[in-house]
Amino acid sequence: MLEVKKGELLVKSGSRNNFVYLIAEGLVRGYDANDVTFWFGEAGDVVLSLKTYTGDLPGYESMEALEKTLAYKIKIKDLKELYHTNIHWANWGRAMAEKELVKAEKRLLSRQFLSAGERYAELMEQHPNLLQRVPLGMIASYLGITQVSLSRIRAEYR
Repeated sequence: MLEVKKGELLVKSGSRNNFVYLIAEGLVRGYDANDVTFWFGEAGDVVLSLKTYTGDLPGYESMEALEKTLAYKIKIKDLKELYHTNIHWANWGRAMAEKELVKAEKRLLSRQFLSAGERYAELMEQHPNLLQRVPLGMIASYLGITQVSLSRIRAEYR
C-alpha cells in the first residue's frame, strides 16, 4: 500500500509513469498543462496515464492527491503480464476499462449537451461529497466555467 500526501503527484505530465494505481482511500484529480481539471478519482478508481499505458509515451496529464490518499501500486508491465497469464485478471482489466470508458463518455456528453447549471446539478447528484472536499476553483474548472459563474449557479441551489 502506497501513502500519497496531499499535493503529491502520482503522475506528472510530460513523463512516463510506468505504474497503475488503484485508489483505496482518498481523492485524486487529473489536470492538463493549463491546470484544467478533467477528472476526479475516489476509492475504487484507477489512476494511470493512458498514453504511457497503451503506447509507452509520455502522458499529457498530471494526477495529484487532493488529500492523503492510500493506493495500491503495480507496474504496467507486471499488470499486463497478469492479463496474459490469468483470465481472472484479464477480465478484471476489461471490466475496469469498460467502466472508465463509460465514465469518460458521460463526461464528454455532459460537456457537449448540458448547460453549466445542469452539469453542476449532475455533479451534486452523483458526487455530493466532492463539493466539501475540492476547492471551488477546481470544481469550476472541471465544469468548464468560471468561479464567478459557479458562485451564481450555487446561489440558485441554496
